[in-house]
Amino acid sequence: MSAYVRRCSAAGAFAAISRKGDESAGAVFVECLHGNGADLYGPHTFDDGRRGFEKLLSGAPYMDVTERIEREASFDRDLWLVTVEDRDGRAFFTADEYE
Repeated sequence: MSAYVRRCSAAGAFAAISRKGDESAGAVFVECLHGNGADLYGPHTFDDGRRGFEKLLSGAPYMDVTERIEREASFDRDLWLVTVEDRDGRAFFTADEYE
């Protein structure tokens, strides 16, 4: 996750780990805050077994994203949340990390 935060920062966005979970077991979610609301990305397993992210919410009010994270946390107290603030709404995933 620290490499992802550095990738975002290097591109001019603010990024931080805003919720820390278990180092070995917690799922990772990414919220991207932008001028048109907020996007939420959650864990995804590709057909070939690779792990990455899928968009769960797009252009949603921030409260909707917060509520979704709280629901997820009620099932997985070990989840991680990375917050990205980018005016253009970029999430900074590479092509093999996102579906």
